Amino acid sequence: MTSRLRVLRKQNRLSLDALAEQVGVTKSYLSKVERGLSVPSISTALKLARALRVDVGRLFSEEVEPELITVVRAGERTPIGTDAPDGPHYEGIATGLSGKRMVPFVMYPPEDLAGSPYKSHAGEEFFFVHAGEVELEFPERTITLGTGDSVYFNAGLPHRSRRLGAAPATVLIVIHDDPAQPADRVPALP
Repeated sequence: MTSRLRVLRKQNRLSLDALAEQVGVTKSYLSKVERGLSVPSISTALKLARALRVDVGRLFSEEVEPELITVVRAGERTPIGTDAPDGPHYEGIATGLSGKRMVPFVMYPPEDLAGSPYKSHAGEEFFFVHAGEVELEFPERTITLGTGDSVYFNAGLPHRSRRLGAAPATVLIVIHDDPAQPADRVPALP
């Protein structure tokens, strides 16, 4: 239960203080439970499970939960539709995992930007060129990236990309949408 309790608490974005208050125990006692120095009563375990929105059995299970570790082999990626036939195409990674805070996927950018309108969305985006050469375009700035290069940016900025040259390009993209960030916040480039 020790590491499982800590993982579940962090997944729920709860501090030791907040969880202890919800359950009606002290922070010090909860810390001891997390470190395996105390075993909670059934009543406390039920309160912990309720506060963490899980079945009480998950608190005591020694098995690693499938949703805590997800492996996606290259051939198991989920194809994701594209807006235009000559636009980029995407493959989802970890699409079977619910409740995640990051959205990873692989993109194969097109050679021409004609089929790729600017896109923007809430959150932040990490863009890593796995293979090839890519151009990442913002309205006020264009960045050329080679294999191994990366960019981290506020995804509220309109952006689009294309591959450079005839060789295919592969890009790993990870989006993080912070629910605390205002949805209408779109910054300007420096």
